[in-house]
Amino acid sequence: MPSGEYDPDTAEPHWQRRWVDEETYAYPDDPVDPNTAFSIDTPPPTVSGSLHWGHVYGSILQDIVARFHRMYDSEVFYPFGYDDNGIASERLTERELDVRHQEFERREFQQKCREVCLTYEDEFTEKMQGVGLSIDWDNTYRTISPAVQRISQLSFIDLYEKGREYRQEAPAIWCPECETAISQVETEDDERDSHFHDIEFAVADADADTAPDAFTISTTRPELLPACVAVFVHPDDETNQALVGHEAEVPLFGHEVPIIADDRVDMETGSGIVMCCTFGDQNDIEWYQAHDLDLRVAIDESAHMTGVADEYEGLHSSAAREAIVEDLDDAGALLDRWEISHTVNVHERCETGVEFLVTEQWYIEVLDKREEYLQAGREMEWFPEKMFTRYQHWVEGLQWDWLISRQRSSGIPFPVWYCEACDEEVLASKADLPVDPLSDDPPADACPACGHDEFVPEDDVLDTWATSSLTPLINAGWDWDADAGAFEMDRPEIYPIDVRPQGHDIISFWLFHTVIKCYEHTGEVPFESTMINGMVLDENREKMSKSKGNVVDPDAVLDEYPVDAARYWAAGSAIGDDLPYQEKGLRAGEKLIRKLWNASKLVESLAPEPYPERPSEGLRELDRWLLAELDREIETLTDRLAAREFSKARDGIRSFFWNTFCDDYLEIAKQREDASAAYTLRTAHRRFLKLFAPVLAHVTEELWQDMYADAAGTDAAVGADATNAQAGDSIHLADWPEPLGLDADADAGRAAMAVVGALRRYKSENQLPLNADLDAVEVYADIRGFETDVTGVMHVDELTVHPDAEPPVETVITGVDLAYATIGPKHGDRVGDIDAAIANEEYELAGDELHAAGVTLAPDEFSLEEDRRYAGEGELLDADDVVVIVKTAVEA
Repeated sequence: MPSGEYDPDTAEPHWQRRWVDEETYAYPDDPVDPNTAFSIDTPPPTVSGSLHWGHVYGSILQDIVARFHRMYDSEVFYPFGYDDNGIASERLTERELDVRHQEFERREFQQKCREVCLTYEDEFTEKMQGVGLSIDWDNTYRTISPAVQRISQLSFIDLYEKGREYRQEAPAIWCPECETAISQVETEDDERDSHFHDIEFAVADADADTAPDAFTISTTRPELLPACVAVFVHPDDETNQALVGHEAEVPLFGHEVPIIADDRVDMETGSGIVMCCTFGDQNDIEWYQAHDLDLRVAIDESAHMTGVADEYEGLHSSAAREAIVEDLDDAGALLDRWEISHTVNVHERCETGVEFLVTEQWYIEVLDKREEYLQAGREMEWFPEKMFTRYQHWVEGLQWDWLISRQRSSGIPFPVWYCEACDEEVLASKADLPVDPLSDDPPADACPACGHDEFVPEDDVLDTWATSSLTPLINAGWDWDADAGAFEMDRPEIYPIDVRPQGHDIISFWLFHTVIKCYEHTGEVPFESTMINGMVLDENREKMSKSKGNVVDPDAVLDEYPVDAARYWAAGSAIGDDLPYQEKGLRAGEKLIRKLWNASKLVESLAPEPYPERPSEGLRELDRWLLAELDREIETLTDRLAAREFSKARDGIRSFFWNTFCDDYLEIAKQREDASAAYTLRTAHRRFLKLFAPVLAHVTEELWQDMYADAAGTDAAVGADATNAQAGDSIHLADWPEPLGLDADADAGRAAMAVVGALRRYKSENQLPLNADLDAVEVYADIRGFETDVTGVMHVDELTVHPDAEPPVETVITGVDLAYATIGPKHGDRVGDIDAAIANEEYELAGDELHAAGVTLAPDEFSLEEDRRYAGEGELLDADDVVVIVKTAVEA
């Protein structure tokens, strides 16, 4: 029997260890029926060493889904993974060991990365287990492991053989801080302070009759002047049209460039004349390609000026900017300079402004299949639906193919060598994967194209998203079967994955790239559904950030509050919406845990037998009603969890448990000692434990083990609330409750419970014991069939029920509340007149409309405050919509 107060500090770590030690959530090794398998593509976090609220919040929502489906209908495949290859783990290793990756041979540095990451991963695993996740920890993968490296390299070779990849020297987005090319998806816009500069350009071949001898260009990046290759004017710009066809002289640097008409010029920005530099932005790239312009590279891979910049060579671009501005001013070419705030494209990982450099990179073709990838998105079920719009906007706005090569040390190598003579690409054999061309021999003795016998290894590594986008295939055990000559899966029953949970901030990263990879490899959409959660905000609904000082440490919170309280808080979200961190949500979770614990103690004291049999004479009407109502709650809760409506699911079952079962039914049951009440108490209680189990994972397990697990396999357990759990098994392996199918008059039962509640409050307010007798009570509602329950529990000597009669009460309007958010925009300055008319009671109700100050208000524009008044003998009680009148004095 549960005794004393619940101790989460002891119980929660106990169950977390036991679940792991006993492999409670292990996915079966034997083949699983595809119809009963439910798979979750758990997001693999990058290794940083710290647990943040995004991890806690998102993981709890995933776990609620896993626990629900495990009980409801499925063998759940719920793995874990670590995304420990790429820039994040590289920077972590450099920081931890105080080294630079360039100081080591690649394999040596990758080994250091694995060692550093493993330490953090072990710590992180403990923290995630401490949140009570029902993960199968034996199915944990690491993206830098040899097994995953093989899958990633197989993916590269398969796409290459299908003609979906190409190598090209072309302008690419470049991060000068990380010194690597990055893809479009890895950039974000950031608002930054800067300056606009009005710079005078001379017209080199000016003719006073046809063109002015100078013009002005406005720019935020004067350091790109040495890279200027053309000047553009819009064809409709009549003011500057005379410049077209002439040559401009670039100030300070002296080289001449053509002045060309192009309709991509924004005439509203600056002077309406724009310089094209190789490269400042996407427009520069388009102009460079469309007009076959010269290439002048003034900024190198580390954001320092090249020889093209003449005397500024070697300066960092930021220092060069200030030097060039000063020299322009001295030369009289700087006409004006003023402060602005503008949007800068930055690398999302290090927040460094990106450059555009011409480099040789590997790409996956994407732009030619945008409509197919959009259709793949439409075929998935989105929770919530609105998140598909983000996916759609991203796909429709794509401007680049997917750049997948990175100039780093930590990452999965490209399985490619190049012929030294003819540059022919030679790919590794599938059987040899994984390989590292910097350490391993090429798969051929001679070039298949020219016969040359020397090869150059590819030294780039794959973008980390090129590997993490394969998680559905990693989990399914996708590999090349040489005997079959085809790709096969070890776990084909889990693919496509049932749900992809993730944050909305990586829809364009992880989700889109996974669709590309898996769709190209299998021809199938990789997910049946997506579940997109929002971010955790502070209590003022602002994004948490160290600079604002509003970051709340989840480790500290979980030291103060039970894990189940945090799980309760996380379940209070509407999927897709951001969730503010609020301690009142944690406190509410604590209160529910205590309520469940104390109610369980009371149930056991009132009904000691854990699995009492249903009385042969049947259940009393009130008991039938409670279990029938609980049936309806089970159906509603099941539908809400299936629809990922976590907040509605949590609040609905909590309300029924707290108000109907605890506050009303348990108070009634205290005064009964009969088989019907005992059966109802235990049946309802077992069901509540199961219904709360996906959210309150620890306290429900503690109660289940104490009150039911040892008897779960007995004959008495078989029947209305049968379970698949054997003696000692976890509640999380029990069957989800199914409706009992009991018939009851729902309206009459609710009315009867309202009457009981009103009479209990009446006795409490009058300081009377619950067993005090009431001489006479009249009820104006249909509670036929429940009279005995009301009179017996509330000790009413004479109960008169009026199921059809009008109650002798008068409903009086005591006020009118206006919906100002609706009537303000609609009625404007008439709102004051409406207010005054209502205050003076100069209004009229006509049907469901209200007329005041010559204005007619619709039903959604106002609400009435009403009070019921009774002038007869006795006292009118508040009982929701039921009229209850205590007619005579009470006696103790």
